[in-house]
Amino acid sequence: MLKNVVLLVCLICAFPALAVGNQAASESTLAAVRRSDAADRDASGKLTKLTPAEHMRRAAVYLSVRAFAEARDHWQTLIANYPQDPRVPEALLGIGRSYFLGKIYPDGYKIFNQLVQDYGGTKEGREALNFSAASLLRMGRFEESAARYAEYVNRFPNGERIDTAHLNVIDTLREADKPSEALLWVTKTRQRFAGTAVETNAMFAALRLYVAEDRWPEAVNIADQLLQRSFSKAVLTSRTEVAYLKAFSLEEAGKKDQAFAAYLAVPDSIDSYYGWLASQRLAALAGPSRAEIVAAREARVNSVIDNVSEQYPAPYRQAILNAAKARKLDPRFILALIKQESVFKPSAKSPAGARGLLQLTMDAALKYGPGAGWNSLRESQLYQPETSITVGAEYLEHLGKLFPGMMEPVAASYNGGEDNVARWLARAKRKDPGVFTAEVGFDETKGYVQKVMSNYRVYRRLYTLDLSRR
Repeated sequence: MLKNVVLLVCLICAFPALAVGNQAASESTLAAVRRSDAADRDASGKLTKLTPAEHMRRAAVYLSVRAFAEARDHWQTLIANYPQDPRVPEALLGIGRSYFLGKIYPDGYKIFNQLVQDYGGTKEGREALNFSAASLLRMGRFEESAARYAEYVNRFPNGERIDTAHLNVIDTLREADKPSEALLWVTKTRQRFAGTAVETNAMFAALRLYVAEDRWPEAVNIADQLLQRSFSKAVLTSRTEVAYLKAFSLEEAGKKDQAFAAYLAVPDSIDSYYGWLASQRLAALAGPSRAEIVAAREARVNSVIDNVSEQYPAPYRQAILNAAKARKLDPRFILALIKQESVFKPSAKSPAGARGLLQLTMDAALKYGPGAGWNSLRESQLYQPETSITVGAEYLEHLGKLFPGMMEPVAASYNGGEDNVARWLARAKRKDPGVFTAEVGFDETKGYVQKVMSNYRVYRRLYTLDLSRR
């Protein structure tokens, strides 16, 4: 689940020394570390000096369960006691990223700047420059953020994040409302990475820009170019996504017949999100003369859904109905989320410490628990189905109020954080669900949205609003 879990897993994977065997801490490991910390504090409660390796180990355990303050305590103690230790840059980066993950962006920005200044020649210094740009972005300082990403490009032409730095300049300039400058960086990126997946991603950035700016001929043209390219795993879009955006552009340009043909060319299936969106647009464009074509397309998918209905159960019916009704939510959307989050396993736990049916993290549970009637939650309670459902529904209600009218931003927020979703929505400049989803900036979150919405489509077909089987 919840916001920043993707980033937390990336942090652990990117820095194995910050992980415990590259796995999140078990409940017993966490308890043991907390007992050790209690024994290793002086009378004033201050951590005593341990070996650098032990400080890093304990920080990693806390980081894995989002106990950021406790992790920082160890990193800061290491720095204070071993200022010349080679792990100091790594500890500083951990501190900065813990603030970043906790959304305390100004504090993280200060640490990142310190790292760039004092250890600019190290890998951690390069990472800090990248994360200082990301912090500025999340603080709404878009022009400064774009300048920082550009600084990374200029200072570290062979840096670990040189490809994403180019792409981030493009999108951040768009958020600064500088589309012309963004297009210049599209050209620069295409030249620097000609023939690679990065060039394809730059072309996709241009497509999204043209759509947002109502530049329909250019959008159709770049979409046609994209559809001639290969779509490897490193490409941040798919053939069906590009085909949908082409059809959408034709429709917006008033070319209804061409749009109908383009939407029809987007294949539909039970797990095709853009195929479903295309089918909805086809129904709106068809008219009496083409209604049969649309009906046959929908009937084929519905037949497949009916044949796999056993894979879409509706357990915990009453708890879901109670939570949904109290908050004016569609219970079938909750089912779609649970299926994606935990496959209905109450004991599920993610590598980042999210727990239960709706994969709640402890910080999210403490934030939204009181509104759901849970004023003091323990970690073990997140495995209880009713607790997970009611607290998760409380969070979904909050997200629904932030992003009314579309399910996709709610699903994206549940996985990638509402602050990111607000930026992606603003960048899209329109409320079409397919256009918004194309703007989702985390590859995992985009895939998550499409899977949840595909689940939701099936649940809508199979169940009524009171979760009775049709």
